[in-house]
Amino acid sequence: MAPDHEGQPIRTVIEDRIAILTIDRPARKNALSVAAANGLTRTWRELESNDRVGVIVLTSADCGVFSAGLDLKEAKELAESEGVDILTRMEDPFHTVMRSVTKPIIAAMTGSAMAGGMLLSLNCDIRIGLAGTSAGITEARIGRGSPWAAPLLWMLPQPTLSEMLLTGEPVPIERLRDLGFVNYVEPTPDRVRARAYDIASRILLGAPLSLKAAKASMAAWQNLGCQAGFEEAVRLHEEVYRSRDASEGPRAFAERRAPRWEGR
Repeated sequence: MAPDHEGQPIRTVIEDRIAILTIDRPARKNALSVAAANGLTRTWRELESNDRVGVIVLTSADCGVFSAGLDLKEAKELAESEGVDILTRMEDPFHTVMRSVTKPIIAAMTGSAMAGGMLLSLNCDIRIGLAGTSAGITEARIGRGSPWAAPLLWMLPQPTLSEMLLTGEPVPIERLRDLGFVNYVEPTPDRVRARAYDIASRILLGAPLSLKAAKASMAAWQNLGCQAGFEEAVRLHEEVYRSRDASEGPRAFAERRAPRWEGR
């Protein structure tokens, strides 16, 4: 197994407006240490403000686990040495900054996603899984909690979510695909990442303002309900319809060429 790069648990590479964000702690099953969690928070903010980034792919170093969630070994050490809970050392323990990112995020899950790993996956807009793996909300088995699971009521059937929360047992990734939580399941980690990169490339064909409004509208529908969500989505799209890109799209179609998006 590759050594754990504790000095740099989060790596980012930007290629063709796609940011590949990698959790790089394979020796610890890509678990979220304080350094890794705070590194993610910092990176989400950086990528959100980076005009060279249009789509983000979240993945992890290959070890059979996308992320095991909270680093329980570090949690034990902090409790014993300092008498504090590990979450108090994390700037954003429930990854709310990730949920506020306006750019599309694709999860390239090259292994199982447990606890905090499941949290990271549900915060993504599109999910690609690895065949033969699973995902679970295991907090009840270790005396922790999962208030972050609230959005899953809009993503999974309530009986399935109840079973996951109450038993702590993992669910095969293929079942989660069949339930619509996972978009695709691929046979190898490389195929998982390739699928994610292909989807990211296709997303970038769209107009930037339209993409931003589409993602924000989905959050509004979920948070506000049907009627209020619809009204908020109309407001969110006002900038889209006033933009130069709104005229460029039909013009490019009529001229049978690729559109030249300005993002304004």
